[in-house]
Amino acid sequence: MLRKQKPVKDSFVRMTELVLPNDTNTLNNLMGGRMMHLMDVAAAISAQRHSNRIVVTASVDNVSFREGIKLGSVVTLEAQVTRSFSSSMEVHIDVWAEDIPSGTKVKSNEAFFTFVAVDQSGRPIDVPDATPETPEEVALYDGALRRRQLRLVLGGRMAPQDATELKALFDLVAQAADDEPAGS
Repeated sequence: MLRKQKPVKDSFVRMTELVLPNDTNTLNNLMGGRMMHLMDVAAAISAQRHSNRIVVTASVDNVSFREGIKLGSVVTLEAQVTRSFSSSMEVHIDVWAEDIPSGTKVKSNEAFFTFVAVDQSGRPIDVPDATPETPEEVALYDGALRRRQLRLVLGGRMAPQDATELKALFDLVAQAADDEPAGS
């Protein structure tokens, strides 16, 4: 049976927050835990939009903290489903920090979250296929299977030899190294 299809753009979420004193550490930067909370909320809304279901966080990949976000900054989170599997969805999140008085805006964080759609009893339930349309959406969609296999291998839920997408990636890297001229 073919699953319903849904464009990934339909899952797009933009959430904006102001960094207040209660959100900061002693250096007046947004606390990492508070940032993770905001990212989890934005990503969950995106996954819910895609699945029309209750969702639970299954994993968080490498959250990068590139820039500290100062007290008084405006934080904008953008989340969108990149790909769905049977009951799980990968969501990509970008975080921007804006200092309105100075007119500066920087990308401060990025991550991939995985959510599982569940029924009222908490059991996983099928979700629609995610359909990418733009080149950026296609690139994120194409990389999602590799990221998923890496998560499963690192989590002990997949044997490394079964991670075909990862093996293909490493085979390409090895082949490129073999094709390099000697001494370059």
